[in-house]
Amino acid sequence: MSEIILLDGSIGQELVKRAGDAPTSLWSTSVMMQRPGLVAAVHGAYLSAGATIASTNTYPIHRDRLAPAGLEDQFAALVECALSEAETARRDFGEGHIAGTLGPLGASYRPDICPPPEVAAPLYAELVQMMQGRVDLLLIESAASVEQAEGALLGCADAGLPVWLSVTVMDDDGTRLRSGERLEALGDVIARYQPDALLINCTRPEAVGAGLITLRGFGLPFGAYANGFDHITEGFLKDAPTVDALTARRDLTPSLYADFAMSWVAQGATIVGGCCEVGPDHIRELARRLDAAGHTIV
Repeated sequence: MSEIILLDGSIGQELVKRAGDAPTSLWSTSVMMQRPGLVAAVHGAYLSAGATIASTNTYPIHRDRLAPAGLEDQFAALVECALSEAETARRDFGEGHIAGTLGPLGASYRPDICPPPEVAAPLYAELVQMMQGRVDLLLIESAASVEQAEGALLGCADAGLPVWLSVTVMDDDGTRLRSGERLEALGDVIARYQPDALLINCTRPEAVGAGLITLRGFGLPFGAYANGFDHITEGFLKDAPTVDALTARRDLTPSLYADFAMSWVAQGATIVGGCCEVGPDHIRELARRLDAAGHTIV
């Protein structure tokens, strides 16, 4: 049996559910100012469910996302708040690791509006510098193109921390990035920047298995954490979208999600967890299934 790292699940969607307010394009950012402690409670729920990683609520905290809402002057304060909430949850729980989350610039699933690597890299490097000494690893999330992955990896190049690269693939074709590029096209970037692990995130769980075949071929630790949306809609690909443009699946029970994740483990994945609409109950069931199968959660 294997040692498995169990990631947490959705942060933003879980915050929406717990707060009960209508989401905005910067919902998971503004909630830290409006409801202190709520993010720490979400982290704590995942740690209590069996997760060994708390992913910081920094996915949407980028200057280019904050500026249109007039919040760029809050950039440093928001990063500090996100780090503090994760640290509080770990301290209260007594154990666990913290992953410094680095989301895509511009918007999710929109590599067409992401700046080129040489422009993106210093923006990521600024975030990475602010996370130094506060996180155990850096988690690049939802890279939707080779260029998007390169910009983030370049920004992490001098971090001195483990770097995990997670890419998002098409809902109906797990062998292709959302840009349409094949996963194999990541080869040169992976060879150049040598991330410590490769993952697939924020796609339908049905698409993951095919993509993991390619990731496994790169010879690095690999894994996945899928979402619970029906699919990514055209409405969500417009400017300043909210999650109201997406529909959560009703069939993706904790048991069914665990079935998918256990199939990824059977493929050799050693890092699993959940993304949007995958909550603490899903992670708890996955932890139970991993334990029952004789795996060690680390």
